[in-house]
Amino acid sequence: MEQRVTLKLADKLASPERKRRYNEEMFAEIAPRYDFITRALSFWRDAGWKRELVALLPPHDAPLCLDLACGTGDIAFLLAKKYPAGRIIGVDVTEKMLMLARRRNACPNVGFFRQDMMRTNADTASVDIVTGGYALRNAPDLERTLDEIARVLRPGGVAAFLDFSRPASPLANGLQHALLKAWTSLWGFALHRNPEVYNYIAESLRRYPDRAALRSLLERKGFTIEHSRLHFFGITQMLIVRKIASTGEPVPCPKTLT
Repeated sequence: MEQRVTLKLADKLASPERKRRYNEEMFAEIAPRYDFITRALSFWRDAGWKRELVALLPPHDAPLCLDLACGTGDIAFLLAKKYPAGRIIGVDVTEKMLMLARRRNACPNVGFFRQDMMRTNADTASVDIVTGGYALRNAPDLERTLDEIARVLRPGGVAAFLDFSRPASPLANGLQHALLKAWTSLWGFALHRNPEVYNYIAESLRRYPDRAALRSLLERKGFTIEHSRLHFFGITQMLIVRKIASTGEPVPCPKTLT
Protein backbone atom coordinates (compact mmCIF):
# COMPACT_ATOMS: atom_id res chain seq x y z
CA MET A 1 0.00 0.00 0.00
CA GLU A 2 1.30 3.44 -0.88
CA GLN A 3 2.07 5.50 2.19
CA ARG A 4 1.42 9.22 2.32
CA VAL A 5 4.12 11.08 4.19
CA THR A 6 3.10 14.35 5.82
CA LEU A 7 5.94 16.67 6.75
CA LYS A 8 5.76 18.21 10.18
CA LEU A 9 5.40 21.99 10.28
CA ALA A 10 8.97 22.35 11.54
CA ASP A 11 10.24 20.41 8.52
CA LYS A 12 8.24 22.63 6.16
CA LEU A 13 10.17 25.64 7.47
CA ALA A 14 13.57 23.94 7.56
CA SER A 15 15.01 25.66 4.46
CA PRO A 16 14.29 28.88 2.55
CA GLU A 17 12.91 26.92 -0.41
CA ARG A 18 10.55 24.87 1.77
CA LYS A 19 9.43 27.90 3.76
CA ARG A 20 8.69 29.92 0.64
CA ARG A 21 6.65 27.06 -0.83
CA TYR A 22 4.78 26.51 2.43
CA ASN A 23 4.06 30.25 2.82
CA GLU A 24 2.63 30.42 -0.66
CA GLU A 25 0.39 27.40 -0.12
CA MET A 26 -0.68 28.38 3.40
CA PHE A 27 -1.51 32.00 2.58
CA ALA A 28 -3.43 30.89 -0.50
CA GLU A 29 -5.56 28.70 1.77
CA ILE A 30 -6.25 31.41 4.34
CA ALA A 31 -6.59 34.34 1.90
CA PRO A 32 -10.43 34.52 2.05
CA ARG A 33 -10.29 34.71 5.86
CA TYR A 34 -7.03 36.66 6.20
CA ASP A 35 -8.53 40.04 7.07
CA PHE A 36 -10.77 38.50 9.71
CA ILE A 37 -8.09 36.33 11.29
CA THR A 38 -5.53 39.13 11.61
CA ARG A 39 -8.15 41.11 13.52
CA ALA A 40 -9.29 38.17 15.63
CA LEU A 41 -5.82 36.95 16.60
CA SER A 42 -4.92 40.48 17.77
CA PHE A 43 -8.21 41.06 19.62
CA TRP A 44 -9.07 43.61 16.92
CA ARG A 45 -5.95 45.74 17.51
CA ASP A 46 -4.21 44.97 14.22
CA ALA A 47 -5.81 47.82 12.25
CA GLY A 48 -4.82 50.33 14.92
CA TRP A 49 -1.24 49.09 14.96
CA LYS A 50 -1.00 49.50 11.19
CA ARG A 51 -2.41 53.02 11.38
CA GLU A 52 0.15 53.87 14.05
CA LEU A 53 2.98 52.41 11.97
CA VAL A 54 2.12 54.58 8.95
CA ALA A 55 1.51 57.65 11.12
CA LEU A 56 5.10 57.36 12.41
CA LEU A 57 6.55 57.58 8.91
CA PRO A 58 8.19 60.90 7.98
CA PRO A 59 6.49 63.53 5.80
CA HIS A 60 7.33 63.31 2.11
CA ASP A 61 5.94 65.10 -0.96
CA ALA A 62 5.85 62.21 -3.41
CA PRO A 63 7.65 59.11 -2.15
CA LEU A 64 8.02 55.78 -3.88
CA CYS A 65 6.84 53.24 -1.30
CA LEU A 66 7.34 49.48 -1.41
CA ASP A 67 5.06 47.38 0.82
CA LEU A 68 6.49 43.87 1.28
CA ALA A 69 4.23 40.85 1.85
CA CYS A 70 1.36 43.25 1.26
CA GLY A 71 -1.40 40.69 1.72
CA THR A 72 -4.79 42.24 1.03
CA GLY A 73 -3.39 45.78 1.00
CA ASP A 74 -4.06 47.29 4.45
CA ILE A 75 -0.75 49.13 4.76
CA ALA A 76 -0.59 50.04 1.07
CA PHE A 77 -3.94 51.84 1.31
CA LEU A 78 -2.83 53.69 4.45
CA LEU A 79 0.32 54.79 2.60
CA ALA A 80 -1.81 56.05 -0.29
CA LYS A 81 -3.85 58.16 2.11
CA LYS A 82 -0.75 59.58 3.82
CA TYR A 83 1.10 60.24 0.55
CA PRO A 84 -1.55 61.09 -2.07
CA ALA A 85 1.11 62.31 -4.53
CA GLY A 86 3.33 59.29 -3.95
CA ARG A 87 3.43 55.90 -5.65
CA ILE A 88 2.78 52.77 -3.63
CA ILE A 89 3.77 49.30 -4.80
CA GLY A 90 2.52 46.26 -2.89
CA VAL A 91 4.28 42.94 -3.52
CA ASP A 92 3.41 39.44 -2.37
CA VAL A 93 4.13 35.88 -3.51
CA THR A 94 0.52 34.71 -3.09
CA GLU A 95 -1.68 35.50 -6.06
CA LYS A 96 -4.92 34.93 -4.12
CA MET A 97 -3.89 37.64 -1.67
CA LEU A 98 -3.09 40.00 -4.52
CA MET A 99 -6.45 39.32 -6.15
CA LEU A 100 -8.20 40.43 -2.96
CA ALA A 101 -5.97 43.52 -2.70
CA ARG A 102 -6.71 44.50 -6.30
CA ARG A 103 -10.43 44.03 -5.70
CA ARG A 104 -10.25 46.43 -2.74
CA ASN A 105 -8.11 48.98 -4.55
CA ALA A 106 -9.74 52.32 -5.33
CA CYS A 107 -6.47 54.29 -5.21
CA PRO A 108 -4.97 55.37 -8.55
CA ASN A 109 -1.47 55.58 -7.04
CA VAL A 110 -1.43 51.97 -5.72
CA GLY A 111 -0.43 48.88 -7.68
CA PHE A 112 -0.07 45.24 -6.62
CA PHE A 113 2.42 42.79 -8.15
CA ARG A 114 3.50 39.23 -7.57
CA GLN A 115 7.13 39.42 -6.46
CA ASP A 116 9.41 37.77 -3.94
CA MET A 117 10.50 40.10 -1.12
CA MET A 118 14.03 38.68 -1.45
CA ARG A 119 14.21 39.64 -5.15
CA THR A 120 12.03 42.63 -6.02
CA ASN A 121 12.03 44.44 -9.34
CA ALA A 122 12.87 47.77 -7.73
CA ASP A 123 15.91 49.64 -8.99
CA THR A 124 18.83 50.10 -6.62
CA ALA A 125 18.44 53.14 -4.32
CA SER A 126 15.09 54.02 -5.89
CA VAL A 127 12.65 53.55 -2.98
CA ASP A 128 11.98 56.15 -0.29
CA ILE A 129 9.94 54.04 2.13
CA VAL A 130 9.70 50.27 2.68
CA THR A 131 6.98 48.79 4.87
CA GLY A 132 6.15 45.28 6.00
CA GLY A 133 3.25 44.03 8.09
CA TYR A 134 4.28 40.58 9.38
CA ALA A 135 6.81 40.45 6.55
CA LEU A 136 10.24 39.88 8.09
CA ARG A 137 9.20 36.83 10.10
CA ASN A 138 7.71 35.31 6.94
CA ALA A 139 10.85 35.91 4.89
CA PRO A 140 12.24 32.59 3.64
CA ASP A 141 15.72 34.00 4.24
CA LEU A 142 15.77 37.00 6.58
CA GLU A 143 19.33 38.11 5.80
CA ARG A 144 18.71 38.08 2.05
CA THR A 145 15.50 40.04 2.57
CA LEU A 146 17.29 42.71 4.63
CA ASP A 147 20.00 42.90 1.97
CA GLU A 148 17.28 43.49 -0.63
CA ILE A 149 15.67 46.21 1.49
CA ALA A 150 19.06 47.89 1.91
CA ARG A 151 19.62 47.64 -1.84
CA VAL A 152 16.36 49.25 -2.94
CA LEU A 153 16.21 51.99 -0.30
CA ARG A 154 17.73 55.36 -1.02
CA PRO A 155 20.45 56.48 1.41
CA GLY A 156 18.51 57.93 4.32
CA GLY A 157 15.38 56.03 3.32
CA VAL A 158 13.07 54.60 5.97
CA ALA A 159 11.72 51.10 6.58
CA ALA A 160 8.88 50.33 8.98
CA PHE A 161 7.89 46.89 10.24
CA LEU A 162 5.11 45.42 12.35
CA ASP A 163 5.48 41.81 13.44
CA PHE A 164 5.32 39.30 16.23
CA SER A 165 8.26 39.70 18.58
CA ARG A 166 10.44 37.16 20.35
CA PRO A 167 11.74 37.82 23.87
CA ALA A 168 15.29 36.83 24.77
CA SER A 169 14.38 35.21 28.07
CA PRO A 170 13.90 31.42 27.66
CA LEU A 171 11.10 31.49 30.26
CA ALA A 172 9.23 34.36 28.58
CA ASN A 173 9.84 32.83 25.18
CA GLY A 174 8.46 29.46 26.25
CA LEU A 175 5.38 31.02 27.81
CA GLN A 176 4.71 33.16 24.74
CA HIS A 177 5.12 30.13 22.46
CA ALA A 178 2.62 28.10 24.49
CA LEU A 179 0.06 30.93 24.55
CA LEU A 180 0.41 31.64 20.84
CA LYS A 181 0.14 27.96 19.95
CA ALA A 182 -3.01 27.51 22.02
CA TRP A 183 -4.67 30.67 20.68
CA THR A 184 -3.79 30.00 17.03
CA SER A 185 -4.79 26.33 17.29
CA LEU A 186 -8.24 27.37 18.47
CA TRP A 187 -8.78 29.63 15.48
CA GLY A 188 -7.23 27.17 13.05
CA PHE A 189 -9.65 24.47 14.13
CA ALA A 190 -12.62 26.85 14.18
CA LEU A 191 -12.02 28.22 10.68
CA HIS A 192 -10.26 25.39 8.85
CA ARG A 193 -10.67 22.26 10.97
CA ASN A 194 -6.87 22.30 10.95
CA PRO A 195 -5.06 23.69 14.03
CA GLU A 196 -1.71 23.71 12.18
CA VAL A 197 -2.74 26.53 9.84
CA TYR A 198 -2.14 29.32 12.36
CA ASN A 199 0.35 27.35 14.49
CA TYR A 200 2.72 28.61 11.81
CA ILE A 201 2.98 31.91 13.72
CA ALA A 202 4.39 30.29 16.86
CA GLU A 203 6.62 27.92 14.87
CA SER A 204 8.02 30.69 12.68
CA LEU A 205 8.93 32.69 15.78
CA ARG A 206 11.17 29.84 16.95
CA ARG A 207 13.38 30.59 13.93
CA TYR A 208 13.16 34.38 14.24
CA PRO A 209 15.79 36.48 16.06
CA ASP A 210 14.88 37.74 19.51
CA ARG A 211 14.50 41.49 19.91
CA ALA A 212 18.15 42.18 20.74
CA ALA A 213 19.43 39.89 17.97
CA LEU A 214 17.09 41.49 15.43
CA ARG A 215 18.33 44.96 16.38
CA SER A 216 21.94 43.81 15.98
CA LEU A 217 21.17 42.23 12.61
CA LEU A 218 19.49 45.41 11.33
CA GLU A 219 22.46 47.51 12.45
CA ARG A 220 24.87 45.10 10.78
CA LYS A 221 22.90 45.43 7.54
CA GLY A 222 23.34 49.22 7.54
CA PHE A 223 20.26 50.50 9.38
CA THR A 224 19.85 52.69 12.43
CA ILE A 225 16.90 52.10 14.76
CA GLU A 226 14.74 55.23 14.96
CA HIS A 227 11.72 53.91 16.84
CA SER A 228 10.81 50.70 18.62
CA ARG A 229 7.61 49.98 20.48
CA LEU A 230 6.15 46.80 21.92
CA HIS A 231 2.44 46.04 21.89
CA PHE A 232 0.25 43.40 23.45
CA PHE A 233 2.61 42.63 26.37
CA GLY A 234 5.54 42.39 23.97
CA ILE A 235 3.97 39.83 21.63
CA THR A 236 4.15 42.30 18.74
CA GLN A 237 6.73 44.96 17.94
CA MET A 238 6.82 48.06 15.79
CA LEU A 239 10.20 49.03 14.33
CA ILE A 240 11.16 52.10 12.31
CA VAL A 241 14.68 52.02 10.84
CA ARG A 242 16.67 54.28 8.53
CA LYS A 243 19.28 53.29 5.97
CA ILE A 244 22.57 54.93 6.84
CA ALA A 245 23.26 57.62 4.24
CA SER A 246 26.44 57.39 2.19
CA THR A 247 28.33 60.44 0.97
CA GLY A 248 29.74 61.57 -2.34
CA GLU A 249 27.39 59.73 -4.71
CA PRO A 250 24.31 61.53 -6.08
CA VAL A 251 21.01 59.82 -5.26
CA PRO A 252 19.30 58.49 -8.42
CA CYS A 253 15.74 59.43 -9.29
CA PRO A 254 13.14 56.67 -8.81
CA LYS A 255 12.18 54.64 -11.86
CA THR A 256 9.05 52.70 -12.61
CA LEU A 257 8.47 49.31 -11.02
CA THR A 258 6.74 46.63 -13.04
